[in-house]
Amino acid sequence: MFDGVAKHYDRTNGVLSMGNSPIWRSATVRAVAPKPGEQILDIAAGTGTSSAALAKSGADVTAADFSPGMIEVGRRRHPKLTFVQADAMALPFEDNSFDAVTISFGLRNIEDPKKALSEMFRVMKPGGRLVICEFSKPSRAIFRAGYTAYMRFVMPRIVGATSSNPEAYTYLADSIRDWPDQQTLSQWIRGAGFTRVAYRNLTFGVVALHRGHKPAKSAVKRTRKPKETTTQ
Repeated sequence: MFDGVAKHYDRTNGVLSMGNSPIWRSATVRAVAPKPGEQILDIAAGTGTSSAALAKSGADVTAADFSPGMIEVGRRRHPKLTFVQADAMALPFEDNSFDAVTISFGLRNIEDPKKALSEMFRVMKPGGRLVICEFSKPSRAIFRAGYTAYMRFVMPRIVGATSSNPEAYTYLADSIRDWPDQQTLSQWIRGAGFTRVAYRNLTFGVVALHRGHKPAKSAVKRTRKPKETTTQ
């Protein structure tokens, strides 16, 4: 499905967000606070738009995505970025590898989000930081009603005019509607081992920016078997 929307993915998202996507991206970058030389993992990076924004700081950003179609488009647009095809539930990275891990609008697309959060914890260095930008539940009833009406009546028309695969965006609306609220996601993040968990709403709660930290003295058991060696 994501291979099918890769070509016009960024354009469609920009229109669907009513121009808010750059604002959300900027807020995410500020929350990650990338520094020169840091190792940052951007999961569900898609075509690399968020990764490129993080890399402007001088950080070494790895853009990981499950979709080869997205990666193909991303490599053409951002040839200086490092793209890796990866399953968020079984990340192909060593323990304690990254100073920060972030994912924008991708956690709800993972089959087992809690398993993905555990993997993010595993590959993060002790003292590292997690930032998740994801659709959420508007905090007030009037905004929830307006948002529901937008997804039901307005979004299909926009998608039909801008997307290379309009049918795929039916899934988008369903995944947003079925996704849990801010408090539930915060509980999942704590359950994965993160501390100092907090969130703040963006655009009246249509989107929420979640943060967490891996304890500085945290250690995880290695889950990758070492290569076997033979002796003569």
